[in-house]
Formats: sequence, structure tokens, C-alpha cells
Amino acid sequence: MQYYLDGFRPGDPDIKSPAPERAGRTSLPEKVDVLIAGCGPAGLCLAAQLAGFPDLTTMIVEPKSGPMEKGQADGVSVRSMEMFQAFGFAETVKREAYWVNQTAFWRPDPDQPDHIHRIGITQDVPDDQSEMPHTIVNQARIHQLFLNVMKNAPTRLEPHYGMRVHDLTIDTATDNHPVTVVLEHVSEDGAVSGTTTVRANYVVGCDGARSTVRRAIGGRLEGDAAHQAWGVMDILANSDFPDLRRKCLIQSAREGNVLIIPREGGYLFRMYVELDKLNPDERVSGRNLAAEDIISAANRIMQPYSIDVKEVVWWSVYEIGHRLSDRFDDVPSDQIGTRLPRVFTAGDACHTHSPKAGQGMNVSMGDTFNLGWKLAHVLQGLSDPSLLYSYSAERQLEAKRLVETDHTWARIMSAPPGQSELDGDEMPRFQKQFIENLEFTGGLAVHYEPSRLTSAAARQDLATGQIVGKRFHSAPVIRLADVKPLQLGHVAEADGRWRIYAFAGRDDTGVADGAMHRLCAFLATDPASPIVRVMLEGDDPDRWIDLRAVFQQDFMSLRYEDMPDLLRPAKGRYGLRDFEKVFCVDHKSGQDIYDMRGIHRDTGCMIVVRPDQYVAHILPLDATTALGKFFEGIFLSVA
Repeated sequence: MQYYLDGFRPGDPDIKSPAPERAGRTSLPEKVDVLIAGCGPAGLCLAAQLAGFPDLTTMIVEPKSGPMEKGQADGVSVRSMEMFQAFGFAETVKREAYWVNQTAFWRPDPDQPDHIHRIGITQDVPDDQSEMPHTIVNQARIHQLFLNVMKNAPTRLEPHYGMRVHDLTIDTATDNHPVTVVLEHVSEDGAVSGTTTVRANYVVGCDGARSTVRRAIGGRLEGDAAHQAWGVMDILANSDFPDLRRKCLIQSAREGNVLIIPREGGYLFRMYVELDKLNPDERVSGRNLAAEDIISAANRIMQPYSIDVKEVVWWSVYEIGHRLSDRFDDVPSDQIGTRLPRVFTAGDACHTHSPKAGQGMNVSMGDTFNLGWKLAHVLQGLSDPSLLYSYSAERQLEAKRLVETDHTWARIMSAPPGQSELDGDEMPRFQKQFIENLEFTGGLAVHYEPSRLTSAAARQDLATGQIVGKRFHSAPVIRLADVKPLQLGHVAEADGRWRIYAFAGRDDTGVADGAMHRLCAFLATDPASPIVRVMLEGDDPDRWIDLRAVFQQDFMSLRYEDMPDLLRPAKGRYGLRDFEKVFCVDHKSGQDIYDMRGIHRDTGCMIVVRPDQYVAHILPLDATTALGKFFEGIFLSVA
């Protein structure tokens, strides 16, 4: 991380300097740029991004009296861990969390069908799927880490607890804070003590499956239910089951199924336990199931093993449902192009699914990681408001894929074992499906369609391992100035900036007249350069586009002083030199980013990456005209 750019300041570098006249504000505002409803993972991920923009006013409300303390989601996919790296707290999660390295599969023993036995173990995160692990940690801890980012940001953003959205209206005839939101003041016992009205430029409903925001814009959750009750509990227990510290998928012959997920701390673990089949017109609440019912069912399923529960930390009973909202924003389909979106929904407010695939929290954060930078672009005048159409277009399609995949997985997980599987004739369907779904469960199946943000004209042949529309896949490099080994993708922060990773051709060392030098000259001085078009007087050259260069030579063969000025920019109030823009291949470890990610060695290329870390374009280093045209579709000219 970099700090001291604008002067030495002692103390924790994660605590940013407060923005003038913004920090410490606790009174309720009358107007805001963005109002966020709900302090779940979607809401907090969005708030943590927007808190970093001192010139934007953000308000987040939550009906509960304070932060979550325990329960609910716990699985963090490798994609979410990559995102956490951008927020600065991935290392904290890695230190505290349980790492899912293997998954074990248990089935009925053909010789003793009432007893289960282990039939296989698979690696949970395939080699080089990500530099990050698949982790398990309390959702409340993730919330707190986002809250820390918010509180330490220049705006010192903190939630307004005990408040919820009662209703909202949109005045389509004005652009001046057109959304009027009525907020209710809610006590811990649910009593309403009054209302407050706030006007907002944009509202984001992260307020759960019963979302008031979704209902206010006419959105409907549509889908079906499996009519199957499941219990979930976090417990401290003793057991003779040997795989208690592995993720386990367990199927019994007649008693149902169990999913075991070890939790952080070395002792705690979670069980998802199949309970009763429900009638089509029945709700799970009508069964009056208790924690003891979950424990008894688990012990029946796991024979000949048993679980002796010492403490139930949290438990719940739920019914599997798969539902998708018919809209993710307030614009009716027949008004797209004539009316701009002002209200959005994210997370459970627009898609619900089973918790066993571990995607709820992860996809919810993915929604608002997608939306946050787009709101910032529009509110700061960097992009036209029509950019916001892309949120619904991109995330609704991904939510549909999620619901469909999870629908299939939930039914496979609940299906009784087939006879051929019991006889050992083939790999059980649930084991095969799990292995085939590893990209999905890793959060890496997201693939955005071609659009103004994801070019259909990309030169995929120049970087075959960086798929356009999918997340930028990091790899090891060496930083030239101080020979520090690191992951290239870790230079990206959740700060709303685009990245251009420029990979030099075989003989290019950054000297004058080389392809890298010519690219930098265009970006630094040409009127068609996207950097020039959006850079105001006094801005650092990487204010909105962060250029990084990678060379094939080792660090002994490159000279920092030969690099173009744009790769050695003077920044900040003192014009200090930035030494962290240039990298080379990690020859010592043998992990060559060119080989690992299919970068064309002869010509190199540039990879344009969105602020949410998805590959937007791949171009030859000399395709400056095409680069400028691509950004013309995103940035307004503010220079």
C-alpha cells in the first residue's frame, strides 16, 4: 500500500485523512447523493466503496439497533476474497478464517446401507484458480470489516441504525434529488416512533427478500420452492466423525442429507441438515421445528457416527426457494432509453436461492461491487447517466444463471442415492456435479456479455488466459523499483479507477521508440487519450486510469530511469515520484505471467480492466485509436 503522498502523518495508514466538513457528521441529512437501505453484505459493500469519495454524500440505514453479531452466511468464495484484497482486508480474513482446502463425500455403505462411509475427497480450489483461498468466516465479521473501511474513509461514513424505508416516490420530471424517501424510526421491539423524509439522487435497496424498495418500484420475486425443510446450526460439539474439519457432503440411504462446513477458530462448525418434506401449501414455520430436531436428524443421517452438541451458537430452519426479481431498477422495460434509472435493488432484494452453494453473500456483494463505481462515475460527471442501465443488464443475467445453477444443485443434493451409485458403478451424481461446479462455487463463472463496458472487438488471441468479460486473473510479478514479489492483480483497489495492464513485447525494455514508450506518449499527451480527456488541472495522471507495465526481462536487465515518464509519474502536493508502476516477470520462482495467462510474447498487449476487476478490452500496444474510441463510450470529456 502507498501513503504519505501528501505529507507525513503518523498512525494507522488505513485511517484516511478526513474530508473537510464531512467527517463526524451524525445529524440526519435532508439530501444525499445515494441512500442505501440495509446493512447486509450488499449494502455495506456499496457503502464501503462510496465512502472513499469525499465529494459524494452517502447515507445507509438499517432497522436493527446495531451491527450483526452472529449467524447467517459464512462462505467466502475466492472471487470475494479477490474483492476483499481491493478493500484492504483480505489478509485479515485469511488469518482468521477456516480455509476450505478439500471436500469429502460420504454415501451409504453398500454392505451396511444404514451406515455412511467416505467415497472420495476432492481439492476444493483447483490449482491456479485463484491466488486466494476459499474461506469460511462469520458474516458478522465481514460486516465489521466493511464498517471499518467506511469509518476510516475520508467521509467517516457510519450507518443510521433503527431506521428503515417505509416508502419512496420518484419525480421523473427533475434531476435534482428526484427520489423522496420516507424513513421510519424503529425501536428494538419493532415499534415505529416517527418518520423522516430524505431526498436522494439514487436509492439502492439492499433490504432483503421482503424488500420495501423492490415493492415501491413494482418489482416482483418470481420462482418456486422445493417444499423441503432444512435446518442449519453453528455448534460446538464432540464427535467420532473423522472429517469434522473438512467440508463434507453426506448422503444417507433413507434419512436425508447433511452438509458440514468447519468454521473459523478451530472448533466451531456448521451443519445443514435435511429435515421434513413439506406439503405444497405448507410453510416451514408450521412444523414448529427446534434445534433438537436438527441434532436428532443429523445423528440419524450420520450413523454409525454421532455428534454430542455442547453449545448451539446459532440455528435456523428454512425452506429452499429460488426466486428472481423481474426488475433490478425502477425503469420499465418499455421505457429503457427514454427514462434513466434512479432506484436499484441488490442481493436478496432481487434474487434468493438455497444457502448450501454458498453464494448468497458472495453474489450480493458482487451486485454492489458492480454498481458502486458506476454510481460514482455518474455522480462525479465522469460518465453519462445511461451507464447505469448496465447494472440491471449485467447483474440480472448473472442472477438468472445463479438461480438456475443453484436450482439444479439443490435438487441433486436432496435426491436420494440411486442404486447404481450404491453399488459403486459410477461416481455419484452429487460428487460429479460438485466437481463440475467448482468455477461456479468459486464465484468465477460470472461472464459479462459484450457491451459499451465489455468490448466485442477484443483481441482475445493476445491474452488467451484473460477472458474478456470475466475477472482479471492475477499472477506473480516482480516490482522493478524495489524487487518486491507480489501479485499483479493486488495493485487494484476499490477506488473506482480503471486499470490498463500493458505487457511489453519480447525485446521491449521501455526505452524510447519502443511500443511501450509510444503507448505512454499517446496516453500522456494526445488529445484523444482517455487520460487527457478526463484529467483536470491539478489531477494526478492516474486519477481515473491507472497504467501498469510488465516486461519480460528480469529486473537486472531493465533500467527504471529508461522508463517513460507516465510510468514514473510525479504526484500529490509535493510532486513525489511514484515508483510502483513497473513490473517484470518473476524468473526466480519460474511463475511467468506471460505463460500463465497466455500473453503474446512477440507483440505483448494491453488489457483494460474495469474498476470492478473485470476484463473490458484486450488490444495491441499500438491500437491507440481503438483504445480512445472504447473510452469515449464510457467517459465524458471533462478536460
